[in-house]
Amino acid sequence: MNHSKTNIILIGMPGSGKSTVGVILAKMLAKSFLDTDILIQKSEKRTLQEIVDGEGHMALRAIEERVLITISCHDHIIATGGSAAYSEAAMHHLKRQGVVVFLHADLPALQSRIRNYETRGLAKRPEQSFQDLFNERLGLYQQYADMTVN
Repeated sequence: MNHSKTNIILIGMPGSGKSTVGVILAKMLAKSFLDTDILIQKSEKRTLQEIVDGEGHMALRAIEERVLITISCHDHIIATGGSAAYSEAAMHHLKRQGVVVFLHADLPALQSRIRNYETRGLAKRPEQSFQDLFNERLGLYQQYADMTVN
């Protein structure tokens, strides 16, 4: 029996429901749940926003990649950070261990859910609008997704 692809990896924009859906899926499927933003914060002993404020968004992306490529687990639902798709190495590593599901919500729905855009700890350029971030990431999510759920 092949145990190598037993995970479900959730990707998508902030506010798309990765963490919320991930917990529900884990309960429904009797799998463990892993939130990679929490892994990063535990590894760094600081919040995502503290990383962005102290070192910038590119540092957060580098830390995220380093943490993601160390993940090795089975039978997990993995909720990634919204910027995980920037790392080709991390996405290929995760795809070897499971099915990648893109949780796709449209821009108006995401904007209605995200109230703390400037303080959420996002790997974005300081001047980057939420719409620009959405436009920049959409193709990456589509590229890595094995399936898309609207």
